[in-house]
Amino acid sequence: MKKLLLLLLTVSLFSCKQEEKKETIVTTKSSDEGAEAAGISQDPSVALGRDIFNGKGNCFSCHKPDKKVIGPSIAQIARIYKEKNGDIVQFLKGKGEPLVDPSQYEVMKTNFLITKNFSDKELKALEDYMYSIIEK
Repeated sequence: MKKLLLLLLTVSLFSCKQEEKKETIVTTKSSDEGAEAAGISQDPSVALGRDIFNGKGNCFSCHKPDKKVIGPSIAQIARIYKEKNGDIVQFLKGKGEPLVDPSQYEVMKTNFLITKNFSDKELKALEDYMYSIIEK
């Protein structure tokens, strides 16, 4: 019985122990300065495109800024479209030919169900975001 009481007392002491909390003061730059320092554009269209790319467009699941995952990297797409004077907006509407990796076109076509519902402003923002990747 004494052992049980001692065990309960020990457990209660340790469970009631308060951890020392350290307060950290963080100084930050203004959002514009911080974003600029991180290489993130403050252009509203680029910001909208980045939000769509990483959000409702679900583009991030197949494309990364600088490496191939399922689909080609954003940088590769932007470079090729720029070199060939391609139109990313028309492609995303399902009206353009694939310029980057035609073998992946059938996979990408399934995403046109999403991108066809985007406004012209949203599609242009996606294009602006993609081009911003190679302009850094």
